[in-house]
Amino acid sequence: MAQITLIEALTMAMAHEMARDPSVVVLGEDVGVNGGVFRATAGLSEKFGPVRVLDTPLDETTIAGIAVGMAAQGMKPIAEAQFDGFVYPMVDHIICHAARFRTRTRGRLTCPLVLRVPWGGGIRAPEHHSEANESIFTNVPGLRVVMPSSPSRAYGMLLAAIRDPDPVIFFEPKRIYRQYKEEVADDGEALPLDVCFVLRDGSDVTLVTWGAQVKETLEAADALAKEGISAEVIDVATLKPLDFDTIHESVKKTGRCVIVHEAPRTAGFGAEVAARLAEHAMYDLVAPVERVTGYDTHIPLFRLEMKYLPSVERIVAAAKRTLAAG
Repeated sequence: MAQITLIEALTMAMAHEMARDPSVVVLGEDVGVNGGVFRATAGLSEKFGPVRVLDTPLDETTIAGIAVGMAAQGMKPIAEAQFDGFVYPMVDHIICHAARFRTRTRGRLTCPLVLRVPWGGGIRAPEHHSEANESIFTNVPGLRVVMPSSPSRAYGMLLAAIRDPDPVIFFEPKRIYRQYKEEVADDGEALPLDVCFVLRDGSDVTLVTWGAQVKETLEAADALAKEGISAEVIDVATLKPLDFDTIHESVKKTGRCVIVHEAPRTAGFGAEVAARLAEHAMYDLVAPVERVTGYDTHIPLFRLEMKYLPSVERIVAAAKRTLAAG
């Protein structure tokens, strides 16, 4: 079993599905000859040819429109947005058409497309290349919103996303594309969507997070453990639809919750998690829910970038506040 990075796991998943299902195609800017800006599609053009790995013009609106048209006609396109800040021209086609096919046709048609979006900061990129805009899509009925945080979850969840009959927004935390390796078997086994993953059991506080922040959250749990504090860590993984039951069960046990995400604080997806806890877990909580987030500003350029992102220190401090409050 090979030790591979998250980006290699994505490539492996796409290659597996393209070999298994001739209706799967890949399209986007530079995805063919160059293998994508992050090399996520490296080798696919050589293996499957330019008819199934399509280099498009630098036109995100057209990429999204073509993908919707392909999906409506029975194909399974995997479109790449190249960077998170480039998705905005795609929003019209994704929200007004892809997300509505099943409802508009009363179930007669679906739209089995995957929009791959390299997501988040931490790579010293310029403006429009480091955004955390997942909450835009979690507000849209008809879309699944997925964000893996490890090579094994990236492989299994991308397989599941490609096989899903409805559109999936597949955010890829580019800060951890090559950060570490895991053993991942190319066995075609998909992981379930719509479920949270409990990465670490704990009894004192629940830490809820997703994407690249899983790394800092696990490190914060290690730091808390050294002080005798037992933290449970949950990787949300599929933001929409949310597996709230797993989060609720954890909070029933710990009585405390800290939500960690990179996106700006106001109306970030953490606010939805906190609202559901207020609605359904009020009597299970012994302290107010804490949020550790990005700030309500555009992410700064690289000199201040890491100051913006949630840190181990900020997560630890929030967890201690919940313990002091109740």
